[in-house]
Order: sequence, then structure tokens, then C-alpha cells
Amino acid sequence: MNHNTPVPPLSPRPLRHLAEVHRRVVTAGRLRAQGVSVAEANEQCRPGGPWQQLLPGVFLLHPGPPTSEERLHAVLMYAARERGTGVPAQPGAEDPHRPVYAEAMITGLAALTLHGFSSTPPLLSLDRIDVLVPRMRRLRSAGGARIVRTSALPAAEQVTGLPVAPVPRALADAVTELTDASAVRRLLTEAVRGGHCEPAAVVRELNNAKLLNRPHVVDAVDSLLAEGRAIAEDRLYRMVREYGLPDPVWNVDLRLPGGPHLGGLDAYWPDQAVAVELDTRAPRQDEDALWSEYARKREHLERLGITVVHITPRKLRDAMEQQATVVRTALMASGDRDPAAYVVVLPR
Repeated sequence: MNHNTPVPPLSPRPLRHLAEVHRRVVTAGRLRAQGVSVAEANEQCRPGGPWQQLLPGVFLLHPGPPTSEERLHAVLMYAARERGTGVPAQPGAEDPHRPVYAEAMITGLAALTLHGFSSTPPLLSLDRIDVLVPRMRRLRSAGGARIVRTSALPAAEQVTGLPVAPVPRALADAVTELTDASAVRRLLTEAVRGGHCEPAAVVRELNNAKLLNRPHVVDAVDSLLAEGRAIAEDRLYRMVREYGLPDPVWNVDLRLPGGPHLGGLDAYWPDQAVAVELDTRAPRQDEDALWSEYARKREHLERLGITVVHITPRKLRDAMEQQATVVRTALMASGDRDPAAYVVVLPR
């Protein structure tokens, strides 16, 4: 072939049934299946040619810069594989029930941007896109794809048709690469304030990733937990107001007359001896000790005839009406119980 003459673009016609982006970004395996050899594909990718190779085994069938969508699909094509074959996954219409990208999902900053975070960079400004794969995959980071490995792949969430890691996992993978304390704090705060997830889920992932020994991460987590508790308390006030529950006394300590401290409560109805406690524990290494402290307090109060309703921030967010019903039922049932022991109620 005379290399001075322009190479006519190959047009693998059987690809036309695919979605638009999948006609522009294809794997070497898909090209081979359509009769385009590796040598022919490489020829199309010569300087000035109509194609380009974005990643090993992944081609872009136009010469201009790839769009964000094309980059995301290219990274997934590079990292994914079809089950039972060694061939990278190429989306197709043969089996609509088969996962398009097996064992791979976008994570890190790119995933957070896809989830709608405003404090993350736009996709086009990211030099590399993180992609999560099982630990045993034999795959290296290359070009614009950074391979992140995990022993337990989470269930992917579909965002704009792409498999994306859940927010807590994506946050942990993003934070692993960040050394700027304010950037970490911004991400964690947006995760909770924006309603993307609960603080406990974030802390669990950061703990699993062994990030809680980094001082700038611990500082951000402390802010996150304070933020999460404030949001949960606000939802609790709203639940009482919107569902017409009687007003409790808020944020109190209980004591036996002249006796020991019984513990703090978020809301307490003295006439009915019903208490609400927000469970805002963060799953760190001391989770078991903290839980037994919660359980001991609850058992002690219930022995004194006080009903304790435990509510998690997530339940308040996702099922407020149901939680209001639980509290209302406890208040209504108080008349059928023996009177509670007399306790002193003090502001906390």
C-alpha cells in the first residue's frame, strides 16, 4: 500500500444496529468479528488517518478528540469482559438482558460527577478515569484508564446508561488519590448535604479502604458526622411537625432522682415515657463497643418502663411517614403499660 495516499475509512456495516456511541467506539474483538483485521485497524490509526486507538484494543472511529461519553465507554470496553470469554465486552443488541459491561464500573471522581456532584471536576478535565474491577483481573492502567481493584465488587448503579460505583465506594476511591484536606471535606460534605448517601455508609467505605489513619481524612470525617447529625435532627423535627405528633422535649438527659445518669435522648415524651434516639453511629473500629453502649442504655431505660424508638438517619430520609407511625403507635400504647419509673429530665 502507498502510505502517501489517504487511507479510505473502513465502515463495518454490521455495527449500524448499535447505539451511536458504540458505532464510534469499538473493540478490536468487535472489529475482527466484522472482518477488520488488527493490521487494517492499525493502518486506519496512522497519523492523519480517520481512526485512533484510545486504549489497548479500543478504537475511536473518527479523528477528532473523544467526547466525555466516548472516553467513558472506551475505559469500560478496555476494562470489562464478557462472561465465559477472554474478549473485552462490546455492547450489542444480541441479548438485552446480558450486562453490557461485565465486571467493570466507573468509580472515583468521574463516578461522582456522573452522580451529579458539583464539587468534582468536569469529565473532560480529568486526565484519567477510574474503573473498578475484581482484584484477580489481569489488567493494567493504561492511557486515560486507571484500574482500581477490589475483592468485593459492589452492585453498579446505572447512570446515563453506564455502570457506575455507588457514591460511598466512588468517594473512597476518589479520596484515596486526594491529599488536599479541603477537597476531601468538600466531597464528603456534598455527599451528605446533597442527599447522596448517609455518613455511616461513607465512613464504612473509608474504613474498608484503610483511609481513617490519614489525618486530613479523619478531620473531614469528623465534620461529616457533625453535618450528618444536624441533618438527621432537622428531619426528626420535620417528622414531628408534618405528621402531627405531640411536641416532645428535645435533646435531654435522663437521670434517676439522686441516682445515676441514664443517657441522652434526641426527643422524649414524659407523659407517655416514650423516647427517640437517632442512631448516628459511624462504623469505625470501635463499632461493637459503641453498639453495646447503645444496647445497655436502651435495656436500662426499658427496665424503667420507658419505650425507646431507635431511628436511623436513612430511615428518616427514605421512610419518614413509616417512622412517624412507629412513634405514634408507641405513644398510643403507653396507656396500656404500667407507669414508668420517675426520672428527672434535664436539658442536654
